[in-house]
Amino acid sequence: MPARRSGHGSRPSARLVLAAEAVRLRERAGRSLGQVAAETGYDSAYLRELESGERLGTPAVFAALDELYACAGHLGELWELARDGVFRERFKRFMELERLATARHEYAAATVPGLFQTEEYAREQLRTARLGNAQELEEQTSARIGRQGVLVGDGAPRYRAVLDEAVLRRGLRDAAAWGRQLDRLLQVALLPGVMLQVLPFSSGLQHLLGSSLTLLWMPDGACVAYSEGCWSGELVEETEDVERLRLSYDVLRDSALSPEESAEFIGHVKEGAAS
Repeated sequence: MPARRSGHGSRPSARLVLAAEAVRLRERAGRSLGQVAAETGYDSAYLRELESGERLGTPAVFAALDELYACAGHLGELWELARDGVFRERFKRFMELERLATARHEYAAATVPGLFQTEEYAREQLRTARLGNAQELEEQTSARIGRQGVLVGDGAPRYRAVLDEAVLRRGLRDAAAWGRQLDRLLQVALLPGVMLQVLPFSSGLQHLLGSSLTLLWMPDGACVAYSEGCWSGELVEETEDVERLRLSYDVLRDSALSPEESAEFIGHVKEGAAS
């Protein structure tokens, strides 16, 4: 089944390629949507929306389909390409560099970094952005959670993250979900190559306060920066500008608690939230 095109004379979108491939593999397997629904546990109406390209879906559903059709992760790989279409063009360039990075340093000023978020936290944060509808919200949530694969595996970068205390003081409305997010932070801190620190309010003023920053080191030793606010982000590649941001990050990092002290701090926040 050929992928439908997104416009006259244009190439089909990655999402439509994914949808068409899901149809092709199902038909090759000789299964109806109802049979696939019964075997995977996903609703047939939902599967139909995936096959039409109306919904992006999640890594989990395409992993289930990959297993059912015995296609060795093929649909999952196509989902990753389709997922990238959810993000704004400027952020796509950052994501390309993110996948290449050998080291990553990050400062989060107000919210948990996307790579550390639980699905509950991601959905709640994205809901506040007043996205168009429930479908778009789920697609954005799935796309964000799907990026977390860069944290693990042989190619995972060395990762140092500094969380402002403000990140830990603004919890979710659901106390149980907030507890799970704090647990997630403690689990991430134990990953090989990850160093997690907390910047307490007692450290005083810092140059980077008010905006989040990510520094990425490329295989050739070059460094790029990405500074982000609530509605926009700026990719900084000019050497002089990147160096200024690196120096600001170094000062901020040196003012943060040690990884051990930070884990203890997060534990105390969790205890306080549960009481």
